[in-house]
Amino acid sequence: MRAISFKNKPLLMGILNITPDSFYDGNRYMEEDALKKRIDELIRHKVDIIDIGGESSRPGAEPVPEEEELRRVGSALFYIDTQRYAVSVDTYKSKVAEYALKKGAIMVNDISGMRFDKDMVNVVKEFQSYIVIMHMKGKPKDMQKNPEYNDVVSEIRDFFEERIDFALSHGIKKEKIILDPGIGFGKKQEHNIEILKNIEKFKELGFPILVGHSRKSLIGYLTGKESPSERLWGTLAISSYLTLKNIDILRVHDIEPHKDLLNALKPFQTIDNSNKNN
Repeated sequence: MRAISFKNKPLLMGILNITPDSFYDGNRYMEEDALKKRIDELIRHKVDIIDIGGESSRPGAEPVPEEEELRRVGSALFYIDTQRYAVSVDTYKSKVAEYALKKGAIMVNDISGMRFDKDMVNVVKEFQSYIVIMHMKGKPKDMQKNPEYNDVVSEIRDFFEERIDFALSHGIKKEKIILDPGIGFGKKQEHNIEILKNIEKFKELGFPILVGHSRKSLIGYLTGKESPSERLWGTLAISSYLTLKNIDILRVHDIEPHKDLLNALKPFQTIDNSNKNN
């Protein structure tokens, strides 16, 4: 399984949701022609990683049967040459992850941090895939029902340290672990802001950091834009901030504007050697 280089960061992870109910692009790519067009768009703009999701994790979302999630993920993998393009599968189900990895995916993006399915850690170990460990309080169906923290940054760091120990003790290599603080997953807006203001605290752990903020309610809160369709500019503003903070992966919907953003900011970025193993 090929390695990902983090030398020219941040990498852009392009979101490909084959779901009827995702908060922004739900039902856009359920039909074959629209799906193929989206994949062609991601490839044309040279996205670094394509993140395929077959189940929505928006607040209030209901779980999807495993067979249906497999069908959706498979419909996208059918049109992607995984020997040429890096693919991630956005799932917490070990059978879905195993299927995608067998088809050539190199990363599992698990919103549960390998907590919801006890076999996930074994699948990741078997394939020696990358694993994105995300922090979430609760589950998508109930995670936004008044989440509380005494110190959100410290509590997420504690969670990461426990999950890192779990992964390493089960044979997952350090260089395969990526951390995601989980913007919008069991957090109030003040929690999301505190996370972003202190993003360096997570980088201190010595692992690549992924942030998924694209068009989320946080952007609406900061800009006053109620519709996700109006939140591109606010998304780009946060992406600029994260780029200058040397975040490793930005998970976003809009690749072309982000390519322009990264090219414009390149002369102003500082060299970051915090992830020497990557």
